[in-house]
Amino acid sequence: MKLPCISSLAVPLLAAALVAASPVGSAQTSGKASYSQANSAAQPQSDQSPAAKNADVPIGLFDGQSDIGSPHIAGDARYDEATGNYTINSGGYNTVYTRDEFRYLWKKASGDISLTADISFPNPNGYDGRKAVLVIRQGLDDDSREALAAVYGNGVFRLGQRPKNGSRRTEMEYRVWSREAPAIPPARNVSAVVMPRRIGIEKYGDTVMLLVSMQGEPMHIFGPPLILHMNGPFYVGIGFCSNLPDKSDVAVFSHVVIEKPAPAATHRAAAAPTP
Repeated sequence: MKLPCISSLAVPLLAAALVAASPVGSAQTSGKASYSQANSAAQPQSDQSPAAKNADVPIGLFDGQSDIGSPHIAGDARYDEATGNYTINSGGYNTVYTRDEFRYLWKKASGDISLTADISFPNPNGYDGRKAVLVIRQGLDDDSREALAAVYGNGVFRLGQRPKNGSRRTEMEYRVWSREAPAIPPARNVSAVVMPRRIGIEKYGDTVMLLVSMQGEPMHIFGPPLILHMNGPFYVGIGFCSNLPDKSDVAVFSHVVIEKPAPAATHRAAAAPTP
């Protein structure tokens, strides 16, 4: 498949340092979250660890769902059997510090696992910092050890981990730019951040990898892996955080697949250019 001219930038970082250096709300357009809301979202709300509110009722592929960290606004989720889509509504102050607040649909698993999904944000005026996540967690506590792939409302995507309970999360952040994105006026050669069409997270032993498909090409490994040990059974699933404590928003996950992962060599071969 021939792809447009796209470049990418990967920067390993502490998530807290990223938020402090460049709050994503500082350049919001009209109708989106204000700078003050962004600052409130960027600050940890509490050092306490409220218990997750759990519902052990199956929903689609998942065994149950939880409000991790008990956000101020309770979340909910719907599964459409006809389309296979999961619609998650959630508030939550953030997921990048020592504790998380988000709605999480999960199932228990052990061993190697792969989770992939298409992600969309129906609200065109939503906050850029909102995030849809694919998460592997040791438990349902808000400060649990975890690895996750996240897609943000502004098109940024990340692979991150909390290496132990209560520690700050560390992440690798990616922005993919395309000059084929619409520009106004058309004569201006303006690049825009492109959101991945599909994203995945795969666990092989203690190795966790990020997979992406930017424009429908075969899923391929993106960036370096993480090393994180998980004791089985652990939790694997999808989630969403509005990144605004006092306001909920929505993310839609479609074509969700949970399976045993393909060998890394298979991904490399699929992503190789056609002679």
